[in-house]
Amino acid sequence: MIDLHTHSTCSDGSESPEQVVEAAAAAGCSALALTDHDRVDGLPAARRRAEALGIGFVDGCEVSCATERGSLHLLCYFVDGRGPLGARLAALRADRDRRNLELGERLGALGLGVDLADARAEAGGDGVGRPHFAAALVRRGLASSIEDAFDRFLAKGRPAYVPKARVEPGTIIAEVAASGGVTVLAHPLALGLAAGALARRVAELTAQGMAGLECYYGAYDPDTRARLARLALRSGLVATGGSDFHGSFKPGLAVGTGRGDLCVPDAALDELLARRPGGRVGA
Repeated sequence: MIDLHTHSTCSDGSESPEQVVEAAAAAGCSALALTDHDRVDGLPAARRRAEALGIGFVDGCEVSCATERGSLHLLCYFVDGRGPLGARLAALRADRDRRNLELGERLGALGLGVDLADARAEAGGDGVGRPHFAAALVRRGLASSIEDAFDRFLAKGRPAYVPKARVEPGTIIAEVAASGGVTVLAHPLALGLAAGALARRVAELTAQGMAGLECYYGAYDPDTRARLARLALRSGLVATGGSDFHGSFKPGLAVGTGRGDLCVPDAALDELLARRPGGRVGA
């Protein structure tokens, strides 16, 4: 099995890139992708550890895109920050820094006593995100869990929520292709669309050059995974999958196995490799 959707301390995961790789090896994965949000700085360390442990490794990241409803995230594979996508990621990281500063100010205005410095302490590095503010709120006794912190303060529509920049999905699809990679729609149900509307949206993204659909997602039940796999087949897309591991920031999801029943077939990676621009192969 493989896991093509994981996060480390370089964005909003609780484990280092090396620890994520070690968890994949322990779970029996033959290959792993590290897909931190808007960041690729964890890739070299993760690749070195994967080589030492003898498992395949895929360079990747995850990008939030503009959408009218729900959330639309694209997983970008075989990209390492070079090419047109690199400049885009730098701009998104700068916007994330702006957002984090404003988020800290809003929490301060609410009198909660949590600021950007607290979030940085939780992150242990530069990859600060909302889960780190949530962890700081939990540590201060202002929320009972990460989920509670989001529900009360950080989620969309809550008092400390700050929107971040969104780029059109077609732009990311094109920039990833120009950088030698492929794109996959992450956790499709997050769009919040009924079956027919989801199929139409997937068709639009496919026409723009998207290569795959994350059908075997860690938090989805087997029936949902099977339904999405049928949609991928009808759409001419690669049916991919992953755990969306974040460690303690998203409890209950393990690398490789998700909630315990996930098994993403190795063939998905071979199919993605075949979709690379020019048909280049090699993870």
